[in-house]
Amino acid sequence: MSASHSAHVKEAPYYFVPADSAHPVRASFCLLIVMLGASAWVNSVDAGKWAVLVGLLGLFVVLYNWFGDAIRESEAGLNSKRIDVSYRWSMSWFIFSEVMFFAAFFGALWYTRTVTMPWLGDLDHKQFLWPEFNAVWPNLGPAGVVEAFETMGPFWLPTINTALLLASGVTLTISHHALRENHRGKAKFWLFATIVLGFVFVGCQAYEYIYAYSSLNLRFDSGAYGSLFYMLTGFHGFHVLLGATMLTVILIRLMKGHFTADHHFGFEGAAWYWHFVDVVWLGLYLFVYWF
Repeated sequence: MSASHSAHVKEAPYYFVPADSAHPVRASFCLLIVMLGASAWVNSVDAGKWAVLVGLLGLFVVLYNWFGDAIRESEAGLNSKRIDVSYRWSMSWFIFSEVMFFAAFFGALWYTRTVTMPWLGDLDHKQFLWPEFNAVWPNLGPAGVVEAFETMGPFWLPTINTALLLASGVTLTISHHALRENHRGKAKFWLFATIVLGFVFVGCQAYEYIYAYSSLNLRFDSGAYGSLFYMLTGFHGFHVLLGATMLTVILIRLMKGHFTADHHFGFEGAAWYWHFVDVVWLGLYLFVYWF
């Protein structure tokens, strides 16, 4: 997301092909360490968690240098319009993959509620498998194996978080229009406001999890409801954290003088991702907290 350069650099008239790089190999090796460490960790091997930490730190260092090279290439004017188009297609396909990711979990929520519940509650299953099973959503399972819990309603933290994300979409749009009009000070201010709203959202969600776990007894193993609740909201929270981090990098680049009114796809790509996160949350707010 760095196909944008400063005003003093001319655009390259060709398709830039970067030199051979060891970054992909290094990133793959770090991910291998993470996966091996995670496998050991879940099997109660103490060294596993340290391997995960080492792998993640190594991956961070690799990505920092990798993205730094891409930014330097952009600022040197090596990226042509063809590169800009390739960045746009790449970001579009990446967001599409994220759409499919969340669609799978929304599909699991729909299937569990509208297909599995009535199916397990029909006469045959109640008679031969679980006579005391009550086909309502959510439920405590067929044999009372799930501890009693309360569901998380829309008031008030989820509603506050919805307002925070909707407001962040507005502030980000204001910042983008300011950059297109070459009002860099205004762009920085509203982008900073967007980042603050994003991190406040993450903080509110962390508090929501503490409340759900301690006061509602709602845990990851609280049946299908608990699993889907934490998978959907947890992965979304991770995406908000990732998006806020991306926007923070964009703000730092703005402060360094990167981007122009006509060339700023690094900004646009991060904005696309942020608006996607906003839309996903609206779906979560409706289908997880309300219905």
